[in-house]
Amino acid sequence: MKKVKFKTEIVQGQCDGCKLNTLLVCLDNTFYRCISCGEDLEQKVNGVIKYIKVDRNTDLSTHGQS
Repeated sequence: MKKVKFKTEIVQGQCDGCKLNTLLVCLDNTFYRCISCGEDLEQKVNGVIKYIKVDRNTDLSTHGQS
């Protein structure tokens, strides 16, 4: 049986879904979930950290892998 290491990160940021400054729970290295509205967000860093809505066309399989 393979053990899975689970690490949780909680950050504060502005949700692109509900537009609130709220807490976001890290789901993966770059994906977060808003605790206010449940929106899934992708973290974008380009001088400023932004959280952008994830839609059904977002490829979740390649993010956070090196």
